[in-house]
Amino acid sequence: MENVNSKTISRIDYQMNQLKKVIKSDPKFNKEVAFLIDMKIPSGKNRFFVYDIKNNKIIDKGIVAHGSGSETGIQGKLKFSNVSNSLSTSLGNYYIGNYYYGKFGKAYKLYGLDKTNDNAFNRDIVFHYYYDVPYEEKDGYICNSHGCPMVNKNFFEKIAKIIDKSDSNILLSIYY
Repeated sequence: MENVNSKTISRIDYQMNQLKKVIKSDPKFNKEVAFLIDMKIPSGKNRFFVYDIKNNKIIDKGIVAHGSGSETGIQGKLKFSNVSNSLSTSLGNYYIGNYYYGKFGKAYKLYGLDKTNDNAFNRDIVFHYYYDVPYEEKDGYICNSHGCPMVNKNFFEKIAKIIDKSDSNILLSIYY
């Protein structure tokens, strides 16, 4: 996909190689599409990637917020936590569960598969949209969440169609 630099592509390739091992290990995981979030990319830039596994390519990208508790006060440096009430993003692989309607509208439950994010469900970390998240890239940073991967409503609707059409659980990898 255009406008994705080679460093980002190599990081995505590495993550996808790791995700493919997880996908092979369990038939409940979707073998056609996966989602990746590269937290090294600033929040005002596209860092949520939709990856076509069969064709080994990025098919969509968007902006995603991270948790306010992940802020360190040092520009470009984030921290991560799996602790309740930390308001931080948790790194690791997740699978996307069922949707429900909550205070942000439609949202998807997330289940952490690693020690770094296995508390996500108990922390109420979900995938949802928020009106203050921009659709177009911008310089600088965007709003923060309470630890949830939070995207623009228009982007969320595109992703929700992919999730809702899937007969198996789609994996999401958040990495740094």
